Amino acid sequence: MSIYTGRGDDGETDLRDMTRVSKASPRIEAYGTVDELNALIGTIRPTDHDDINERLSDVQNHLHVVQADFANPDPDEDDPAIRAEHIETMEDWIDEYDEELEPLTSFILPTGSEHGAALHHARTVCRRAERRAVALAAEEQINEDAVQYLNRLSDGLFTFARVVNARDGEPEEAPDY
Repeated sequence: MSIYTGRGDDGETDLRDMTRVSKASPRIEAYGTVDELNALIGTIRPTDHDDINERLSDVQNHLHVVQADFANPDPDEDDPAIRAEHIETMEDWIDEYDEELEPLTSFILPTGSEHGAALHHARTVCRRAERRAVALAAEEQINEDAVQYLNRLSDGLFTFARVVNARDGEPEEAPDY
């Protein structure tokens, strides 16, 4: 498989079904932003916490499935797709880690240790990916579970950031109003 093909030189790219679309299309924006999120999470690993590393590895694989899902305008039953189980897994992780944390009493600033702050950054990119997916869903039929997964993932990344910061001894900071 060649790295370059020249097929995208005209500003278009192929979807999974070989349909040609503009690189500025909402579908490409959606899965391109998911790709950006996946790459950003790759810069966070490894953390100093094996369980967080394992979760982030799983998340990266889930995001690869989201990308495949969004790149396929006409999926078959056996094509890669985010399912309700992925969302439930994320909710289980959030609940598990939430037990380790002090209850939130206010908003917090997205800061902390190197990995904690980077997870907050990843959360904001995840929110952007979700917005792109919602925009795509307004124009075309897509897997609603993938959109819901991105929503839940942003909550998961927020929780992971809080856990990493707590374990690293970094206090949470409330904003001054």
